[in-house]
Amino acid sequence: MKSMSYAAVAAAVALAAALSAASPAACAEAAGLALAQQKNCMSCHSVTRPVMGPALHDVAARYAGRDGAATYLKRKILDGGAGVWGTVPMPANTQLTPDQAATLAAWVLTLK
Repeated sequence: MKSMSYAAVAAAVALAAALSAASPAACAEAAGLALAQQKNCMSCHSVTRPVMGPALHDVAARYAGRDGAATYLKRKILDGGAGVWGTVPMPANTQLTPDQAATLAAWVLTLK
């Protein structure tokens, strides 16, 4: 019984060390992707290829050098829009909080 609990403690310590060694940027990237998957963004978007909406990589490339890009994308994520990337409109994402939309916008901009 004791050997099993020592093994569990050793595994937990190893996992904690591995997670703490990850860079903050890698953690933010993983959190952005997880949020996009959780909030169904990936139903219409992919990171690397167009689906119903544009590839998120393409969105990042278009807005990367633009002043206020994160604020602009946050608003588009929350309010939706049409005509920027073709004829298929993006619906408003009322299930997102403004902070979640800001997190998604910041994450998308890292994909350039």
